[in-house]
Amino acid sequence: MSAKGQLIRALPVAALLMAGCAAVPHSAPRGDILIDGTGVHPESVTSSGKGALFTGSIGGTIYRAAPGESVAKPFIVPNSENGLRSVFGVLADSNSGRLWACSVPNSFGPRVAGAPAPAPSEVVAFDLDSGRLIGRWPFPAPGGTCNDIAIARDGSAYASDTPGGRILRLPKGGSALEVTVIDERLKGIDGLDFGADGALYWNNVQKNELWRVMLPAAGRPAQFTLLEASEKMGGPDGLRHIGGNRFLQAEGTSGRATLITVKGNEARIQVLKDGLNSSPGITLIGDTVYVVEGKIQYLFNPELRGKDPGPFKAIAIPLPKP
Repeated sequence: MSAKGQLIRALPVAALLMAGCAAVPHSAPRGDILIDGTGVHPESVTSSGKGALFTGSIGGTIYRAAPGESVAKPFIVPNSENGLRSVFGVLADSNSGRLWACSVPNSFGPRVAGAPAPAPSEVVAFDLDSGRLIGRWPFPAPGGTCNDIAIARDGSAYASDTPGGRILRLPKGGSALEVTVIDERLKGIDGLDFGADGALYWNNVQKNELWRVMLPAAGRPAQFTLLEASEKMGGPDGLRHIGGNRFLQAEGTSGRATLITVKGNEARIQVLKDGLNSSPGITLIGDTVYVVEGKIQYLFNPELRGKDPGPFKAIAIPLPKP
């Protein structure tokens, strides 16, 4: 089983709820970005149109590196108002001025026998510039794992439910998440983003697949297409559209950052960097790709648990020209 699969399975069943955003060019490349924290184990990374970088953490803190800065510092910390637990998917949406996050029950603390199940995971939104809490929307029954978030052209937010095989939607201005699609093929859904064609592209972290789905509309059911990948993927995770028919993808199990070009039903995979340590999230700032390493073996491997995983970084990779 992949390390990401272990992470999902480790979450309480009653509350299982499990990265990056394309940005306009930012002129000053700044190399790797250090995340100023310990035990971060980021699951996702995103960036704003101004060039700020954001990443979550297992402990619930969201870190931010302002445009041009080489260190991501604590930006939003868990408190009773925002209810942040483990932060999985993060997404900066410059159009709405919101920073979206998946808040997931923390499975790594001590559990008390007979204690009530934790509250369901939530989609949470903050002001992109100030970090002010905007809203919290819990996953509907039976729970699930909020893994990643994508924004449609109409401003609706869509979230993936990995074990539940669901795509959930929060309409723009809506008060509750609603189930848009539930399907056996969606069990294992992880990263997702909308392409230029308006379709929703998503990967399956458990089955190592890449899909395209036309969401239900005007009485028409969802239409699924399994894309033919040019090579085998290993634990595909964060998926971000960067314009045209191109996507960035982070693969946790294989430790790769890749560029995907979709033509028809084919997906050509170009490896940008390999040898990464369980890389779950990816984003773009200008012409620089940033990928984070989750290093989650240090959470599960008995030989590594409790040992120092070293610094956490968003690793810079040049984006090849089309």
